[in-house]
Amino acid sequence: MPEDVQMSEPQPAVAPAAAAAAPTPAPAPSTLQNLKEIASVIEVGSLSKEVRRISRAVRLTIALRRRLAAGDVSAFLAFALPASSDAYARLTSLLPKEDETEMDVDGTAPATQISIKQGLPEIEIYCSLLVLIFLIDQKKYDEAKSCATASIARLKTLNRRTVDVLASRLYFYYSYVHELTNSLAEIRGNLLGLHRMATLHHDELGQETLLNLLLRNYLHYNLYDQAEKLRSKAPRFEAHSNQQFCRYLFYLGKIRTIQLEYTDAKESLLQAARKAPLAARGFRIQCNKWAIIVRLLLGEIPERTVFMQKGMKEALTPYFELTNAVRIGDLELFRAVAAKFASTFSADRTHNLIVRLRHNVIRTGLRNISISYSRISLADIAKKLRLDSVNPVADAECIVSKAIRDGAIDATIDHSNGWMVSKETGDVYSTNEPQAAFNSRIAFCLNMHNEAVKAMRFPPNSHKEKESAEKRRERLQQEEELAKHMAEEDDDDF
Repeated sequence: MPEDVQMSEPQPAVAPAAAAAAPTPAPAPSTLQNLKEIASVIEVGSLSKEVRRISRAVRLTIALRRRLAAGDVSAFLAFALPASSDAYARLTSLLPKEDETEMDVDGTAPATQISIKQGLPEIEIYCSLLVLIFLIDQKKYDEAKSCATASIARLKTLNRRTVDVLASRLYFYYSYVHELTNSLAEIRGNLLGLHRMATLHHDELGQETLLNLLLRNYLHYNLYDQAEKLRSKAPRFEAHSNQQFCRYLFYLGKIRTIQLEYTDAKESLLQAARKAPLAARGFRIQCNKWAIIVRLLLGEIPERTVFMQKGMKEALTPYFELTNAVRIGDLELFRAVAAKFASTFSADRTHNLIVRLRHNVIRTGLRNISISYSRISLADIAKKLRLDSVNPVADAECIVSKAIRDGAIDATIDHSNGWMVSKETGDVYSTNEPQAAFNSRIAFCLNMHNEAVKAMRFPPNSHKEKESAEKRRERLQQEEELAKHMAEEDDDDF
């Protein structure tokens, strides 16, 4: 029986045709071409007075940030600014002189030539912002400070809504470059003046940004009282930027923590961590660090999942060990952890808060002792708590008395015999604790619902559109049919 032979088609003959038919991918546009397109977007936004286009241009610039070269920025300045203008001469003098070969040159010429109207204030401010970002990335901080100072002086002469978005970014980098050079105190008066100007110009985005920069300035030098006075007297309005609102909540949480208002601080810090974008990992780590300390000061133990979040496990390890020491109530372990990670806590500026936790550790250990023993001597309490004072028994008596007065433990002290007598623990469900727990959870859910409703976006002027008679008739008819249908379903259920 003859064997079957597998026939193969002549693939090499077809391959060249297939390769010729395959479309060639279009080359990616150069950085300079992208900058020109961004400038055209800003021009359209300026002429049509659409702020959202300016915001889009800023987002596109941040995406191009890592690809910027000195040649690209110089060529863009020559394209966007008149050669005889003061802004062009000032900005080009700040850029380093490099070979043009370092430019990101496109292999093919662009299909359409882009031209913009020169002399627009938005284009000038955008060029200043672009140069400032490039100088900061190149670590040329002295030139960046000069650029920022001149740009801020130019901004003071403008009052246009389309400049507000660019101005808010300039304010941020103006403060950032001074923070990098450890000279934040020098610009505090300028920031206060800019905030006053933004308030008079009704620039709400600028007010948000400058208020956060001032709070950061005060907190950098531990001026918490001045920060709270400024925050309490600053004008209130609806948040326009989610990022700025998250920063405000974080600074508010830090101020509330230092002022011993732990409940409000916890709410602000958790809300800031929840609202922050996933890409802002460093910001979310800082929020979680402070929130963990605040919850420990409130007597709560954070869940283990808080420390196991993606990308945060290593950064939160010191706080995990600290939480474990507080949970056990071991004062010796707490001291060891505080000494082991002292540099980390100092860098996070949480060392003073951790000193406050010593009392919580002692209280937790005392609560565990009162649950385990119906009667125990004050000397044994001092040994178990590992009190290292001159008179540990007297200190233990004071600690127990204060815990009984605060309601942390349910016990009495027999002073004649030197004992602490614990009362029998009753049924927790006969107390108000479950009701308080449910109330806090319900309040959290309602607050989240209200925030979600406030964050919803609606078409502009939708409330002004009048309903025609025909649409109103159709709507009423649909509502009547729906009500009748629901009534029939209710009757069927009964």
